[in-house]
Amino acid sequence: MPVLYLGIALIAVALFVVVLVLVRGSVGQTGVARSLAILEGTVTDRSVVKSELSARDRLIDPLFERARRLAVLLSPNGASDQLAKGLEKAGNPAPWTVERIMGAKGVGLIVGLLFGLLIGGLSLRGIVFALVFGVALFYLPNILVYNGSLRRQEKVTQGLAESLDMLTVCVEAGQGFDAALAQVAKTVTGPISEEFARVLSEMQIGKSRAEAFAALGERVTLPEVKNFVSAIVQADKLGIPIATVLREQTSAMRLARRERAEEKAQKVTVKILFPLIFCIFPALFIVIIGPGAIRIMNAFSGG
Repeated sequence: MPVLYLGIALIAVALFVVVLVLVRGSVGQTGVARSLAILEGTVTDRSVVKSELSARDRLIDPLFERARRLAVLLSPNGASDQLAKGLEKAGNPAPWTVERIMGAKGVGLIVGLLFGLLIGGLSLRGIVFALVFGVALFYLPNILVYNGSLRRQEKVTQGLAESLDMLTVCVEAGQGFDAALAQVAKTVTGPISEEFARVLSEMQIGKSRAEAFAALGERVTLPEVKNFVSAIVQADKLGIPIATVLREQTSAMRLARRERAEEKAQKVTVKILFPLIFCIFPALFIVIIGPGAIRIMNAFSGG
């Protein structure tokens, strides 16, 4: 009899579990509705297993994001826009964006503060060192971006004369201006080809020729490029033959390049003066006057 009662109880429990599972399954979503609910479900940070994330995702990226927020908080209004313009002039290097540069500024500030306190200790001297190193490392990315933009614009100036020569030859040979510009962008190497390719891309997405070249003048602020852009824009508005404008611009660019070379050659004599005084003259004095000075000292010491 006890065994019979136990069997009846087990059967009742099994039936209760089966009914409970069926009821819960009928209440929930099934079929397509269940699939859509799974797809629409958002993944939160808590739902992700922390052990499946890399060390960079768990440690470095959150710290870098906090450093970026600190840099944004300490930067003046419009700092991000200035960095974006500087990156435009520098050619938008692939690994760097405004967010990464702001993060680097924040990291530099923290590293500078800690380094200054490490050198000077917890004193007034340490606080001064921390402020100096922190401010220096905070503005170091801005200086690097500015130098990168200057170097790239100098390379654009160096390649502009050659590009204008080829552009003039292509247009005078019968090619259209856009086709000649594409040929130059394909053949010439350097930043100038990238700028011409960008001008073509902007014209293909709907910008007019004047707007595309005006944007080129804003990215490259050198006088030679601005003169070329102004001439192209005026020719496009007034209907002047483009071949004539290119021929005149090529002559002016060749003259400007020769004048720039003469200017650099005349600066050499001034630039070489300081190495000559502080590096070459002392060595010459040691070699020429040194043996005589040693003999004079020996003669006086012997007498």
